[in-house]
Amino acid sequence: MKDLNAYINSLRHDFSSESLDEKNVYRNPFSQFEKWLKEAIEAKIQEPNAMSVSTATIDGKPSSRIVLLRNFDENGFVFYSNYTSRKGEKLAANPNAALLFFWPELGRQVHIEGVIQKQTEEESDSYFKSRPYGNKVGSWASNQSKVIANRKMLEDEHERLAIKFPDENIPRPPHWGGYVLKPSTIEFWQGRESRLHDRILYTHENLNWKIERLAP
Repeated sequence: MKDLNAYINSLRHDFSSESLDEKNVYRNPFSQFEKWLKEAIEAKIQEPNAMSVSTATIDGKPSSRIVLLRNFDENGFVFYSNYTSRKGEKLAANPNAALLFFWPELGRQVHIEGVIQKQTEEESDSYFKSRPYGNKVGSWASNQSKVIANRKMLEDEHERLAIKFPDENIPRPPHWGGYVLKPSTIEFWQGRESRLHDRILYTHENLNWKIERLAP
């Protein structure tokens, strides 16, 4: 373990000289995010829409997990999950949350904070219809975050439900649907040489976005 810790402490990566300047970014952070996401896709980053979602209990106990961004616009950033999962229970009690995108190949992060609310049932129904058949069945089969005896129990339930729902016309489970995070702040982080990183913060104030540079 000592050798592993020494190795970790010796890890160093100097980022590219690509810059991020508050004078040149889009005035709207959603336009800036769209630009960066397109560049992550063009760079062939595996799952460029993967993001960490951090939630907290009422008394401040945090937890994070990786989910996939499925949509975004000026109303916010959308993902889907089981409402009765651990994240669902925490969001029901405390809707404040944070998202984090990390694209190491580009030396970039995007950190987003705001409040999460559920999508409408119509929006969740529309997305559910677009999902692959096995994923639809899985949404019914998994009692997400709850303790189960073994994997066979999960597979047997999936098989039983596949018989119950033999075609694509599967209704959306009432415990499953979309969440949208409406941001109050969006920070764009560009890695730079000598750890002098560029950090541009957008803060939503009075229906507008204020743009500031943060020290690295």
